[in-house]
Amino acid sequence: MNVADKIVEILESEGINHVFGIPGEQIMPLYKSLSTSNIEHILTRHEQSAAHAADGYCRSSGKIGVCIATASPGALNFTMALATAFKDNVPILVLTGDNDLKYRGSDHFQSTPQVEIFKNITRASYNPLNGTEAMYVLRAAIYELKTMPKGPIHINLSKDVLMQEDFDDFELCYLCEDDLSNISKAQELINKAQKPLFIVGAGAISQKENLEKIAKTYKIPVTTTYHAKGIISEADDINLGLVGIRSTPRAKYAYENADCVIALGIKASERTLPQVCDNLIHVNINKDVLIGDYPIHGKVEDFLGEINFKQADWLDEILEINNKIEIEGLNKDLKPQAAIKRILDKFENNIIASDAGSHTTWTTLLKKSLKPSQLLFSGAMAPMGYGIPAAIGASIATDEKVIVINGDGDFQMNLQELATIRQNNLDIIIFILNNSEYGIIRQWEESMYDMDAYQVKLQNPDFTKLASSYNIDSIRVDNLKDLEFVLEKELKGPLVVEVVVESEDIPLPK
Repeated sequence: MNVADKIVEILESEGINHVFGIPGEQIMPLYKSLSTSNIEHILTRHEQSAAHAADGYCRSSGKIGVCIATASPGALNFTMALATAFKDNVPILVLTGDNDLKYRGSDHFQSTPQVEIFKNITRASYNPLNGTEAMYVLRAAIYELKTMPKGPIHINLSKDVLMQEDFDDFELCYLCEDDLSNISKAQELINKAQKPLFIVGAGAISQKENLEKIAKTYKIPVTTTYHAKGIISEADDINLGLVGIRSTPRAKYAYENADCVIALGIKASERTLPQVCDNLIHVNINKDVLIGDYPIHGKVEDFLGEINFKQADWLDEILEINNKIEIEGLNKDLKPQAAIKRILDKFENNIIASDAGSHTTWTTLLKKSLKPSQLLFSGAMAPMGYGIPAAIGASIATDEKVIVINGDGDFQMNLQELATIRQNNLDIIIFILNNSEYGIIRQWEESMYDMDAYQVKLQNPDFTKLASSYNIDSIRVDNLKDLEFVLEKELKGPLVVEVVVESEDIPLPK
C-alpha cells in the first residue's frame, strides 16, 4: 500500500462519499487509488467548478466537501473558488498534485509555489515532505474540518510522496482551544436584559433544534444572516428575517432597540453588522472574526449548554411592525423581479442556488427559506460563475431538485458544467435571466461614477441551442404569461429555461 492508497482508505473511513475534480499527471497516483474505491468521483469540466461544487456540497449537506486537481494549471484554477469558501468559512478539503520534491523551487515544467499561493485563501496550506507527514496533515485537516469548520484546508501532494510505501500513520487526539472565560460576563448581561435578540449565522445551523426550542420557549426573537436563512422557518413570527444592510423592518427595529444581542456563529461584516453595538455577545469557533465586548471563542452548542435564558416580553412589540418589504415591478412584464418571484413561488421548498449579479438582490429579498441551506450563494466574495457548480454539489449531496437562478453574464462563466449535469443526469433546472448586459455593473457606472454605460453590453448566443448541444432540454420565454404557463408544469432537470427580461436597477440599501 502506498500513500495514495492510504489517503483514499482514510477518506472512505471518514465517510467521504463524493469528491469533485479533474485528473492529471502529478495527481495520477491518487486517481489510480480512487478508481478502485467506493468513493464516487464527479468529473467537472473546470477546476474552479470542482471547488465551487465541493462548496455547494458542504453548504447544502453539512458534510465535508472534497476537491482534487493536478499541479499548477489545475491547482491554480481553484483559487477563485477557494477564496470564496475561505471568505464564507466553508470547510473543504483541497488536494493538489505537484511535481516530485526535487523540482520544488525550480523552474521545472508546471512548477509553481502552490503552497505559498494557497496560504492566503485557506485556513492552512500543508506541504508534506514524506508519507508520514502526509498522513499527519491529512488526519489533522479532517479533524479540524469536522470539529472546527472555519474554511478550506489545502494539502499539496508531490507525485513521489504519493507513491511512497514506507510511512507511518497516526491516530490524532486534540484538545479544543476554546476560550469561554467571558461566559460569566455574558450571563450577567443576559440576566439584566429585557429585550434580548439572537443573530444567527451559518455556524449555528447544527443547533437548529436546540436554538428553535430556546427561542420559542423564552420568546427571544431571532434574526439571521444570509447563510442562516431558514434555521427557523421564515414563516414563523419568531424569525424576524435578515439583519444588516438588507434588514427587514422588524429585524432593523429589533437590532436598534435590543439591550442584549447574542450573535451565534456569524462572521460579522459591514453587511451583517454595519454598526457594532456595545451589548454584543459574539460566539464563534473562529477567534479571528470575534468582535465586541463579550467575545466567546467556542462552539455554539457549548455556549447554549452553559447559559441560562429567561423569559423575554417584547416580541409582540416587534410584531406590530409591518415586515413586508415593498418591491416595485412584481407584476410587470419583463421585469426580472417579477420573473424571480414566480420562480421562487413555484419552487419554495427546493434548494435555490443563486449566482452573482443584480438578480441575487431580487432573489435574496424574495426568497423565504423554510429550512436551513435552501439558499446557496456566496455572501462575502460573490464571484460570477458560482451558481451552476454549487448546484451540482448540492444535487449530488442531497439527491434533491436544485434550482439555479443565473444572469446571462454569470451563466457564461461556467456554462461548460452543463456537460457535468448531463453526464450525471442531475435534477437541476437553470433559469437564465437574459437582459443582454452586466446589469449591476451598468448601474454602478451610471449611478456611482456618473458615466455612460461602458463595456457591459453582451452579444449572447442562442441559449436554447447551446443547451441542446449538451443534450439538455430548453425553453425560451419572453413574457410573464408564458413563464407562468411553463411553471404550471411538473418540471424536471436537466433543464434550461431562458427568460428574456428588460434592464432594471436594483434597490440600493438605505
